[in-house]
Amino acid sequence: MRAIVLSLAMASIGAMSHAETLTLTPSSVTEWKSVFGQIETKDRVPARARIAGTVDTLDVSEGDKVTAGQLLATITDTKIDFQISALDARIEAVASRLETAQTDLTRGEALKERGVISNQRYDELQTAVDVLRGEQSAIQAERLVLERQIEEGQVLAPEDGVVLDVPVSRGSVINPGESVAVIGGGGTYLRLSIPERHAEALHTGDTIEIDGDGAMTGTLAKVYPLIEGGRVEADVDVQGLDARFVGRRVQVRLPVAERQALLVPPTALHQEAGLDFVTIETAHGPVAQVVIPGDTVGQGDAALVEIVTGLSAGAKVVIDHE
Repeated sequence: MRAIVLSLAMASIGAMSHAETLTLTPSSVTEWKSVFGQIETKDRVPARARIAGTVDTLDVSEGDKVTAGQLLATITDTKIDFQISALDARIEAVASRLETAQTDLTRGEALKERGVISNQRYDELQTAVDVLRGEQSAIQAERLVLERQIEEGQVLAPEDGVVLDVPVSRGSVINPGESVAVIGGGGTYLRLSIPERHAEALHTGDTIEIDGDGAMTGTLAKVYPLIEGGRVEADVDVQGLDARFVGRRVQVRLPVAERQALLVPPTALHQEAGLDFVTIETAHGPVAQVVIPGDTVGQGDAALVEIVTGLSAGAKVVIDHE
């Protein structure tokens, strides 16, 4: 059997019409680690209620696109309406008393000019008018505060983005500070959770392969310094990332190490009887050497095949261009 294999190999060597030799030297090969990343938005901002009350209107749901300042919901508190009504009644009462005091003051001015009343009495009338005007201004200020609270019942979008979550429903009772909706904005990125043994191999600016096929790549934008549960988190910027589903998991490949390997062009390999051969140039002429090929490094015309065993550095490999 061995004689048949060798004869077939020698026959293929003799059939080469055009060939060149390549002296093997070790090349650096990147080792990749496959992990899963999760699509996240750069900003995740809650739109919070500023007053206590009941959710009267709710104009958004999960997945809606919103712009900064857009009305998301309205919160009403019926007690505010009652308080405003009470203040309006007080304002009317004070206005009536002020009108009477102003009339008394006008009459007092005329009496003062004729010397009928004293300056002290006139000052008392003036003070009464000033006190009622101050009281009127204070009540109007209280009313403005309540009107402002009604305006704060409008829950607005804090920024442009997509609605990720709406934890309330119409008619819900809500307190100040509670979230009405969560807005995701600022673009998207991939959040990775990587075993800590690979943390030292990660550097900002490294190229990351997306989906494991190298068709799309990203850039390692940030490696977080805190390690929790034996894992370190990192962010990857990816142009053209499909962000329809925030939280979707995507397979990526990380460069975690460098090693030396012997690489040959695919045309240097040929098969005979189920074995892989590489033709090497020796002092006695071309010889077919049995090898065990490994992974392919690179793509397209730049693709090279790693030789796991069968060759050593310095060997002169014959490359067939037929």
